[in-house]
Amino acid sequence: MSWSKVSAADVQPQAWKNKGGLTRELLAWPHAHDWALRISVGRVEQDGPFSAFPGVHRWLAVVGGAGLRLFDWPQSMGDEPLRFDGGLAPEAALIKGATDVFNVMERRGNLEVEPASHVLLPRTPWVGLFTVEGGLLEHGHRAMPMAPLTLAWCEDPAAQSCVFTGPDASSSHAWWLTWSPE
Repeated sequence: MSWSKVSAADVQPQAWKNKGGLTRELLAWPHAHDWALRISVGRVEQDGPFSAFPGVHRWLAVVGGAGLRLFDWPQSMGDEPLRFDGGLAPEAALIKGATDVFNVMERRGNLEVEPASHVLLPRTPWVGLFTVEGGLLEHGHRAMPMAPLTLAWCEDPAAQSCVFTGPDASSSHAWWLTWSPE
């Protein structure tokens, strides 16, 4: 099973479509212009509406800063990713200054986002792990160190144990992502 990884620190930021912040695209899979999954780390710099993405399911989790409000729900560090319809373009209100977010968009298939606090035995065409604080991903007899704000992923993974250990065992700032075409 061969894993790839990319850290947000290694990606050049680009302005958001709505000019309300910056994004560091970690992955557009399987193709940059025809993706089923798009995963990024963004910086929300001002209040305003999110860009509309009709037909796209989105997940958002705060990974830095004081947080923001979406759909009148406060989102802050430590909250589970909020899932919402990307076509709704919700209004975002910053709680206290710029906020960094983990952003996942899916438009073809079925994506599950779960805390990385358990062992994963992948039986899916695509599996990923995103960590806020960094840590160690163990799969089979291999270990992959991961820096903060890093995404690791594997296409057609073998059914073997995958375990993630973060720097703080009491923290769950990491998520498994599993995608299937149905």
